[in-house]
Amino acid sequence: MRAGSDSTQVHASASPIPAGPEAAAAIRGDAPRTIRLHETDNVAIVVNAFGLPAGTVFPDGLTLTEFVPQGHKVALTDIPAGGLVRRYGEVVGIALRDIARGSWVEESCVETPTAPALDALEKATRVPAPLPPLDGYTFEGFRNPDGSVGTKNILAISTSVQCVAGTLEVAIRRIRSELLPRFPNVDDVIGLTHAYGCGVAINAPEAVIPIRTLQSLAQNPNFGGEVMVVGLGCEKLVSERLVPAGAAAEGSVVRLQDERHEGFGSMIDSILAMAEDRLAVLNARRRETCPASDLVVGLQCGGSDAFSGVTANPALGFAADLLVRCGATVLFSEVTEVRDAIHLLTPRAATPEVADALIREMAWYDDYLAKGGADRRANPSPGNKKGGLNNIVEKALGSVAKSGTSAIAGVLAPGERVRETGLIFAATPASDFVCGTLQLASGITLQVFSTGRGTPYGLVQAPVIKVATRTELSRRWSDLIDLDAGRIATGESTIAEMGWELFHLILDVASGRTQPWSDRWGLYNDLTLFNPAPIT
Repeated sequence: MRAGSDSTQVHASASPIPAGPEAAAAIRGDAPRTIRLHETDNVAIVVNAFGLPAGTVFPDGLTLTEFVPQGHKVALTDIPAGGLVRRYGEVVGIALRDIARGSWVEESCVETPTAPALDALEKATRVPAPLPPLDGYTFEGFRNPDGSVGTKNILAISTSVQCVAGTLEVAIRRIRSELLPRFPNVDDVIGLTHAYGCGVAINAPEAVIPIRTLQSLAQNPNFGGEVMVVGLGCEKLVSERLVPAGAAAEGSVVRLQDERHEGFGSMIDSILAMAEDRLAVLNARRRETCPASDLVVGLQCGGSDAFSGVTANPALGFAADLLVRCGATVLFSEVTEVRDAIHLLTPRAATPEVADALIREMAWYDDYLAKGGADRRANPSPGNKKGGLNNIVEKALGSVAKSGTSAIAGVLAPGERVRETGLIFAATPASDFVCGTLQLASGITLQVFSTGRGTPYGLVQAPVIKVATRTELSRRWSDLIDLDAGRIATGESTIAEMGWELFHLILDVASGRTQPWSDRWGLYNDLTLFNPAPIT
C-alpha cells in the first residue's frame, strides 16, 4: 500500500502530559500525535519532535507505558511473541517477545522477516492505467545535437585511470582561472575522476559495470556531447574505450606518456588546448524552452527515517507521477531498498518482460551480497535505526513510495543509459554516492534527494533538490534543505499539495531560475564507481 493513502490515521490527544525532561513537546503545547498508515497496522509512529513520555493518553484509550522517541513505533494492540508486526499494511517484523499495547516497539524486540521469494512473484498482473496526460509544462534547458536536453552547461573531462587525477586537477585549476572567464556561458569545468583503470581485472565479467559507467557518464546530457579524455598511456582501460562509438578518438584524447610531451608543463598545455576547443562549442549553447517530457529526473533517499515513507517519499512519488504524465523519464533505484518490497512492484511492471528484468536485478544482487558473506539485513545504518527504522523491510517499504503509482516501463542494469521514457528502475547499490554516480551514468539531469536524518549531499554534475522528511530537520538545516515535506506529518500540507510544490520546484531548478542549496554552497560529492569485479 502506498504510504500516505486515505487510510493514514493521525491520532491526537488533548490529555495532559506529565512533566519531565522528555516532555518538551508538552511544555511547548504540542498535542501528542501518532500516525498509523493502514487499517491493518498494529503499530503507529510518534510525530512529536521530542517524542512522547510514559503516561501519554490518546482519545481511544491508548496509553504509553514508556517514553517513545519521535518516529519510533508504539504498539496499538498486544502483540504476542511470534506475532506479526504490521506497518504500511505489510509485515515489517516478527515479535521476539510479548509486546504490550502502548509499548515502544524498538529494534531488539523485532526479528526481520524473510524476503519475498523471487520465483513466486506476480508479473504485470496489476498494471496501472495511464493517468491523464499533463500538457503545457515546460522548462528552460540546453538542447543537444542528439535531442537530449541538459539542465547545466558543463565541460566534463573524463579520466581513463586514477594515475592522472592529480594532473587533471592542476589543469582544471588553470582552465577555471585562464579560460573560463572567456566563455561566460559555460557553468563549470569538472573532472570525471575515479579509482579505476589499472590494477584491476579488466576482462573479468563484472568489469563491464565500471567500464560501462564511465562510458555512460561522459555522455550525460549536462555535458553537451563534448567528450574529452585524459589518460596515461599504459593503463588497462585504454582511453579510446571512453570515447562514444562512432566518434573519432583523434582529438578527443590526451595521453600523458605521448612522446610529444616534454615535461609536466607540456601535458598541462595539451589539456588546456583541447579544453579550449570544447569550451568554444559549449559557450554557444543557450537555454531554450523545452517540454517537461525532456526531463530525466533521478529519485534517491539517504539518511532515511520512519517519516521517509510517510512524508518525503510519497511526495516524491506524487511528483514522479506528474512527471510521467508529462512524458518525462523518472528513475528510482537502490536494489537493497527495493528487495523487500519487490512483491509490490512486479505486478506494476508494464509487461512480464519488465517484471522479469526486475527479478533479474534482485537475484543478481542477492548473489553479489552472498558472495561477500552478507545479505540485505546489513543495509540499515545506525542513523536509520535511531530514526525509527527497525530493519531493511520497514526501510524498503518507505523507500519504494518514491516510485509513485505509475506502471514501471523499464529496468536498467548498473551503468546503462536510459533510452525509454516513463518510470524506470535503475539498479544500483543503496549507497548515496554509488547510486548518484550510476544515476548520472544512466542520464539523469536533475536529482531529488529525500532525507530524514540529514546528509550534506550534492552533485556538481546535476542539480540536487534536498527534501526533508521532518520539519525539525528543515528548520535546523534551513541552508541545506530545499523543501520541507514534514508539513505532511503535522497536517499543514497534503501529499498532493507537496507533490505539486516539488514538481514546480523541479521545473524552476531545471530552468536555472532557482539554485538548490548544494549549488549555492558548491557542496559536491566525489564520484564513486560500483566495481564488483576483482582488483589485481
